[in-house]
Amino acid sequence: MIGIPETGTLQHGCISANVTSGYQLTTADGRPARLAIIDEQGNVVEAGDAVAREAWNVCIAVIKNFKIGMGHIVVHSAPPGMATSQPAPAKAVRRARA
Repeated sequence: MIGIPETGTLQHGCISANVTSGYQLTTADGRPARLAIIDEQGNVVEAGDAVAREAWNVCIAVIKNFKIGMGHIVVHSAPPGMATSQPAPAKAVRRARA
C-alpha cells in the first residue's frame, strides 16, 4: 500500500503509536485501555502490556524484514518478464511472523 493508511475508524477505542513508546490505547472517551488476544469463543487468552509490546515488536520485525528483502512473497532471479535460458532453482523465502 502506498501512502498513509486510514486510521481513527474504531467506534469505541483509539490506537495511536510513536517510535519511542509503541502503542497507546484508550477508549473513545479517553480512558486507558489495553490490547488482548481473544479466541474464537470470546475468551481472553492474554491481555495487557505484554500483548501490546509483542504486537509492536511484530510490526517492527515485519518492516525490518521487508527493508532487508526478507519479507517478499515472490523472489525474482532476474527482472520480471525477461526470459531465461533455464529455470532458476527454487529458493526458500523467509517470512515475517505475524
